[in-house]
Parts: sequence; structure tokens; C-alpha cells
Amino acid sequence: MEEFKEEEGIYLTLSSSPIRFEPVSKITNVFYDDANQQVFAVRSGGATGVVVKGQKGFLNCTFRMEDKGPVLSIKFSPDQKILAVQRSSHSVDFMNFSNGSENLQEYSQSRKNKNGNILGFIWISSVEILFITKVALELFQVYPEKRKLNFMKSVTIAVDWFQHSPESNILVVSTSTSGVLQPFQLSPGNLHKVPKLDIDLASATRNLSGRQLISERDVSIVTLYNQTAVLILRHKPKTSTSSGAEVDVYVLNRETTTAKSHVLKLDTSGRFAINVIDNLIIVHHQASKTSMLFDVRLSCGSDGSSTYHQPVVVAMPIKPFRLQLPMVPSPKAGEAVDIECELYSVNWVVFQPNVIIDAKLGCVWYLELQLDTLRRLMPDKVRVVEFMLQRKNGKKHLLQLLKETILVPSYTDYTLVANILDILNQNYRSFLNVELQSQMALPTSGRMETISPKGIILVDQQDLYTNIFSNYQNSESGIITDQYTIFVITEYIRSLTQFQIPVNHYIYELIINAMVKRNAFYQLHQFLMCHVVTDSKPLACLLLSLEGVYPASLQLALDMLKRLSTANDLIVEILLNKQKVIPALRFVQSYGKGDTVQARKFLDAGMRTGDKAIFYAVFKFFEERNFRLKGTFDFDQNEMCSTYIEYFHSLFGKTSACNKNGYTETSSSL
Repeated sequence: MEEFKEEEGIYLTLSSSPIRFEPVSKITNVFYDDANQQVFAVRSGGATGVVVKGQKGFLNCTFRMEDKGPVLSIKFSPDQKILAVQRSSHSVDFMNFSNGSENLQEYSQSRKNKNGNILGFIWISSVEILFITKVALELFQVYPEKRKLNFMKSVTIAVDWFQHSPESNILVVSTSTSGVLQPFQLSPGNLHKVPKLDIDLASATRNLSGRQLISERDVSIVTLYNQTAVLILRHKPKTSTSSGAEVDVYVLNRETTTAKSHVLKLDTSGRFAINVIDNLIIVHHQASKTSMLFDVRLSCGSDGSSTYHQPVVVAMPIKPFRLQLPMVPSPKAGEAVDIECELYSVNWVVFQPNVIIDAKLGCVWYLELQLDTLRRLMPDKVRVVEFMLQRKNGKKHLLQLLKETILVPSYTDYTLVANILDILNQNYRSFLNVELQSQMALPTSGRMETISPKGIILVDQQDLYTNIFSNYQNSESGIITDQYTIFVITEYIRSLTQFQIPVNHYIYELIINAMVKRNAFYQLHQFLMCHVVTDSKPLACLLLSLEGVYPASLQLALDMLKRLSTANDLIVEILLNKQKVIPALRFVQSYGKGDTVQARKFLDAGMRTGDKAIFYAVFKFFEERNFRLKGTFDFDQNEMCSTYIEYFHSLFGKTSACNKNGYTETSSSL
């Protein structure tokens, strides 16, 4: 095992402000509702009070209820207006809440099928509740104003135990007849049976009759990358022929039987618990007091049907947590006792996705992930990039990684730089494909296979330009050389082009400026002539600005604008500004605008040259145009050319060089 400073390598922490509740005792029972994320401390069956606390303040309340026996389960409806309490295996009691106060008059609903005990219940909506019994799933509608429930429908199925995910509203029941795990999609008014899980029962535990069984505590329903998955813990002793326990991952398929798609290799044995944070599976191991982290999206070995995963980083403990316990008698009156919490305690109960409860201490924590620590623990930079692209808060850590290591001159592994850029742009391309699909019309069949991006976050050209490449341009330390800038940007352009991503003009500007600073004009000329750089108006303008240091850039800019076919007016303006009036007129004629262009603009440009011959040719061009289009040599008054007519007369007199048959010089002389 690699050496590390434990404090520096810890990547899991408990939330700094846990939800505090009255701990479990002889008179207090504690229940947790994972749907509403509320913890209930029930004292004396509720007769001496029920204290409800949640992550959000409006979920907190306190009330009393009549003690009718031990409470087995207690949950509020999603809108917090109806309280359901199970005290027996044959019925559930209800209590209406209005404006934060309880109406103590209870009403009850018994199971529909008298042959099956109630194992538990689930709120489907604010007025629909599902009873899970030993023999069926029974759906009821609640009428709080009438204090009664009406039976809606049921599904007959033999049930050993069940698990429910509030996040996806998926119910999984273990059938007592065959040990099969049968999922159901729950929705208001509907219990939709999903194809069963194709489970390998060979390694499952067996009961006294020899039938393979899967334990309820070994099953978790989680959401991984927007897909519902069932995780099954396989207990295997670590021996010379066995690597120890494993976690099988079944990503639910709603059309066919769900097969095992991933296997997490734990390489140890003992008691485990599972959380999920940011699409990462966290497996806690009680004996070693460490946690392992898995990502099913990272590439690993496969046997053709399932992908096998090792922990992303070395197993580490959760960061130690100190807690003040005001309820414990302290040395001085009014002072709290500060204790260090026992991590991975036998009193811990874990709920999805990231809830850890210590019933003895009276704390609800939310497990948190420290991405910066994980980044430092992963030596493989390619792996880090793939990993961070899948994290919802991974962009800043990924950019920091690129800024500190990969895209700096001291990093000499150029092949790795290319690989990193390819990974970023492959992900970039997938986001563009999703955007493109959203703009496409549906096919005639009315169905289209939905695609999703490869990563959770996008690092695009603007991100790299703002956070990294612009630092190259603004660097005054000399550490980042123009040669290295040219290499990195060229590699980035190569990668963008490989994945058919249009390169933004500001990326080209960086490499052009770097070439100019390095006097690499031949290389720049080759880039432009071979069309490595995509034509655009901003780039043409940049080339124009470089004419002072690289005279050939003027013609390169004009050629680029001409290829665009949308910048003819800009070309004319450039030529006139450079006092190339005759070429400007020829260019206007080349794209068929010679009869509509303003005479005043060209006459003014010709006069500013101070060259009599140029002005004469331009003036005669427009006199000929006037005669050809209007039958007269004169300029219209609204053309405002009187200044140029007077200037012509001052140079050449009032005698025109034309006769009644036309001009002695024609426009072809231009």
C-alpha cells in the first residue's frame, strides 16, 4: 500500500452541522423517513411527544399522539399534511395536520387481503399510499377531509422483504417463492411491473431448506448517472482462490430482463455499507474503518458482459468528527462536553444517497466528498481528467489540474498532452451531438434514440481560453515561451478538427500572435495557405493589423476575405483605405456591383491619393457610367459630387474628354 499522510489524503467528511435528535433509549424510538429526509424521535409511543427534524427548517415540528402500542413505522405525506403511523401488522393509522397543528382524531385503514401481514408502506403521492403486505401490493387513496381511504388496486405477489428508492420511485420486492428480485415503477394511480433482475444466485446465501436468498440489508437502490441501479453485496471470504466480497451492479432495463453490468471488487470481507455521492459508489468497511470509492464510468477490464472495477483511489477513513453533547453532564454547569465521534460505529445506519445516522449519539450527517484531495491522490493524469469530467463540481478542479501540471512548459510528455486534449474534445463533441439532436425533427416513426453526453460537465474552448491559454498570451515571466504556446494551441486545433468541432477565432488569434512574436512568418504563411486556420472576418482583421511587421499579411487577409464571399464591402473599404482605388474599382466590377456603388466614396479616395492620373481615371469611370445608365455625363445632385467636379475642372479644365459618340477612354482602361 502506498505511503501517505492520512490527514492530507482524506477525501470523505461528515457535514459540519449534523441534524441533532434525541438518541435511542428505553422510552425513545427513532425512525428515519428517507423520502422526506425526516427523523422522528417518538417518546412513549408518542404520548409524551414526537419530535420531527429535517434538513430544511419547515420540516421540523413537535406533537403528541395517543399511545396505542409500539410504533413500527411513521411517515408524513409528501406535502406534510397527513401523518401515517403503523403500529401493527394488519393496519395503518392516519392523522391530519393543518397549518402546522395536528388534529388528534385518528382514522385507520386495514389491509385488503386478510391473509398477509403489512410489511411497510410508501407514500406514492400526497393522497395515495401503498401497503406492502406478505401477499400483495395494495394501493389506497386517502380522503383526509372524510377521514377515510378507498382501495384503488392491488398486485398479487409473495413478498419476503422490499426496498424503495424515493429518488426514482422504484420499488424492489424479494419474492418468497423463488428469491427473485422484482422491480416496480411507482407513479400516482399506477404500479408498473418492470422486467425482473437476472441474478446469479450461485453465490447467494442459502436458508435452512437450501434455497438461495438475498438479504435485504445487502441490497441498495441508487441512482447512477441518471439511471436507476440495484446494488447487491456478495459476501465472500478472502482466500487464496477468492478475492473477497464484491458488489454487483444491475442498471435497470425497463424493456428486458436486467443483467449484471458492473462488479465492484472489494478485496476484503466483513460488514459493509453503501452510500452514493455525485454518482460515485462509496463502500464503507467496518472492520478496517475505511471507505472505498468506485466510478462505474471509468474504463476497466471486462469479461464481455460485466465490467470489473477496482477502487479509484486507496481506501481511506472518513475525517474524524468532534461533537458537542450538551445533554451529557459536564464538569461545569452550562458547558457542553466535546467528544470525538466513533467512526464506522455499530450504531451507524446508512440511507441513500449520502445519509449516515448514529442513533446512539442522536446525529444525522450527510457524507461529503473532497474532490481536491482526490485529484492529488490520483497519479494517472488521464484518469483524473476522465474522473473530473463526471463530477458536477469537477470543472474548477479539472482546470486547476490543467493549469498546474499538464499545460505548462515544464510538462514534457507531449503525447499525454495530446491525449488529454482528445479526452476533453471527445466529451465536447458529445455535448454538441446532444444539442444537435434536440434541434432535429422526430423521424416518421415518432421515436428517436436519445443520446447523452459522455461527461457531466463540459470544458469548451471558452473555458480553456479564459483559464489557461490567455495566460500564455499575458505571461511576462518568460516561463511560457511562444514556441510552447504554438505547440499547445496547434495540438488543440488538431484535436478540435479531429472531432469535427469548429474552432473559434480567438483560438486562432492566439497561435497567430505567438508566431508573429517568434517571427515564425514562414510557418504562419504555411498555416494560412494550407487552410489550417479557418477563414473568418476577425482573423482577417488580425492579419491586417500585422501588416507593419509582416507586409504579406495584407494580401493574405484580402485573400481570406475574398474566400468568405460575404465580406466584399470590407475588401473595398480596405483597398480604399490603402489608397488602392483602381484595384477597388476593378474588384467592385468583378462581383457585379460597378453600376450601383457610390461614386462619391471612390472620388473622395481618388482625390486623397494626390495622384492626378488616378483621380482622372476614377472620374471618367463614373462619367461613363452616368452616360451608359442615364444618357448624360452629369452627376445627380443627390450624389453630392460637386466638390469633386470642381476639383476635376481645376486640374483638367471644363473640356470633357468625351464627344457625342462617347468616351475616348473607357472603363476598361482601369
